[in-house]
Amino acid sequence: MHEMSLAQNIIEILDEVLREHPEYHIQKVSVDIGELIAVVPESLEFCYTAITQGSPLEGSELNINIVPIQVFCRPCQKEFQLDSFLFICPQCGGTDLEEISGRELLVKNIDVNLSET
Repeated sequence: MHEMSLAQNIIEILDEVLREHPEYHIQKVSVDIGELIAVVPESLEFCYTAITQGSPLEGSELNINIVPIQVFCRPCQKEFQLDSFLFICPQCGGTDLEEISGRELLVKNIDVNLSET
């Protein structure tokens, strides 16, 4: 289950933000995850919730956006989205494809409030 390590990586990024800005209270974090990373969103959400219990991140929301696999076919010069993990151009049948998206793992946005102290 690599979702646990992904959740830990996201939390490390958020912990860094909190170290730099202790007045922040993180409400929500949005992440872009490429389809090729093969994440089960429900598992990642479960791991995130479990790890953040009892921490300053407890109660924060994790929003996951799955980024589809987008490729460019060099022979026919077409860009298209793959509907499966079969890397074959539907236009020409070629396999000389360049990945454009689908391997992202990016903390896209962090919504915060100022902590009341």
